Amino acid sequence: MKLTEKQKRFCEEYLIDLNATQAAIRAGYAEKTARVIAAQNLSKLNIQQYIAGLRDAQAERAGITSDFVVAELYRVAASDTELKGSDKIKALELLGRHLGMFEPQQDREVNTAVYSGIPAALIAPAFQPVLLDIMEGAHTEYDFPGGRGSTKSSFIALEIIDIIMRHDDMHAVAIRKVGNTLRDSCYAKICWAISALSLDAEFECTVSPMEITRRSTGQKIYFRGADKPDKMKSITPKSGYLGVMWLEEMDQFAGESELRSMKQSVIRGGEEAIVFCSFNPPKSANNWANDYVLSPPESRLVTRSDYLTVPKKWLGKPFLDLAEELKAKNPAAYENEYLGKANGSGGNVFDNLELRTITDDELAQFDNILNGVDWGWYPDLYAFVRVYYDAARMTLYIWQEFTCNKKSNRETAEQLIALGITAADIVTCDSAEEKSVSDYRSFGINARAAEKGPESRRYSFKWLQSLVKIVIDPQRCPTAAKEFAHYEYERDKDGNVISGYPDGDDHCIDAVRYATNRIWKRRGQ
Repeated sequence: MKLTEKQKRFCEEYLIDLNATQAAIRAGYAEKTARVIAAQNLSKLNIQQYIAGLRDAQAERAGITSDFVVAELYRVAASDTELKGSDKIKALELLGRHLGMFEPQQDREVNTAVYSGIPAALIAPAFQPVLLDIMEGAHTEYDFPGGRGSTKSSFIALEIIDIIMRHDDMHAVAIRKVGNTLRDSCYAKICWAISALSLDAEFECTVSPMEITRRSTGQKIYFRGADKPDKMKSITPKSGYLGVMWLEEMDQFAGESELRSMKQSVIRGGEEAIVFCSFNPPKSANNWANDYVLSPPESRLVTRSDYLTVPKKWLGKPFLDLAEELKAKNPAAYENEYLGKANGSGGNVFDNLELRTITDDELAQFDNILNGVDWGWYPDLYAFVRVYYDAARMTLYIWQEFTCNKKSNRETAEQLIALGITAADIVTCDSAEEKSVSDYRSFGINARAAEKGPESRRYSFKWLQSLVKIVIDPQRCPTAAKEFAHYEYERDKDGNVISGYPDGDDHCIDAVRYATNRIWKRRGQ
């Protein structure tokens, strides 16, 4: 396949200093994705061949061959004179490595430098003791509850690569509750770790199938979603065994029993095995994941972390500014999201509700009304809501609703028009029913489908929870008030709270999520 001009530029820049990430940046790739792109580029055969051709041309121009390097090494070794032979040998060695002369022809792009472990500069202070603990084999499971920006996922990604490099017979698997969230989380983070450890040429990263392969040994890192358990059981390495397991966003799984089941079905064979579990602690102290790390057995090590222990330059000013903004406006949400504290109680999802009358004077100040629709027939409700978001105070007002059963799209459209909706009002609707959205447009409603994506439901709920207040007028919006007040986290069969947001009796809540779609979607990007 023909290389693009940017790929050619990457190859040329790579030969300057053999730093793949910097080469990608200099070639014009975005700095944010440079590590992943660099790893992917070096795994492509056509790019490897192009780099080999550039090296050959470089050596030919300089008149340097492997015979020349060997002859010079022999001359220095056989000389009886007081030459600074070590310096010259070092220079020849570096030159030969730069030109790929000490590598087998078929594996020229594989990095043959001796791997020496994870540099201390890549590890946040909270995880430095854990590194030694893993090296000593002191525990078999490492649990990392922590807030945003704590670098817990970065540390796990580095550790997985380090374990793969130190154990030629071990393979790894990264698991999330929903499979389509893996690419932008675990996969991207491990690609970053590979580049951070200067091992770009040692690993091949592919998206279809999504897996990472160590070239010199054939070891693999697999990626699976728990929503497809049959694919979990189908992981069978050609040699060696699955000895490393990463459960990311552990609180999203359906309790400790599901964790135990996955460990039993995935970790098998071999004498050593390590499990990593990472998650942002849910708000409710009763959540099963918070309880899981409360009193661990001797085989598990729990390490809590937050962004305050991380060098500020790693996080950047925008991240720190957002943290300080939330700290000032909603200290409880800040403690939960950024410090990883489970500061809620019971199973209620929304601890920020304020049920009261919204006065006409307040309504007169609402200048940017948002409208949302959740489709329904029977027994599911059709729900329409109107809300106002005060961004400066991080307060959401829910002040009008209309719900019904067994009404056609035309009938509900007529009701919205009767409530005052005009062609100038955008109504954001559940995108699951494209025909209903089209029907509304034909009836004169300015309907738009809500944008959805992996974890959009979870993110929108967390955004609603992070607000300082959600004000609902129970007289104007009785259904919305009831849904928000009674909405609780899911529970497992033993009654323990888990982090999932249940689907059902949440029609007005969904309509609110659609109405505010462009706000929380934009913040998420």
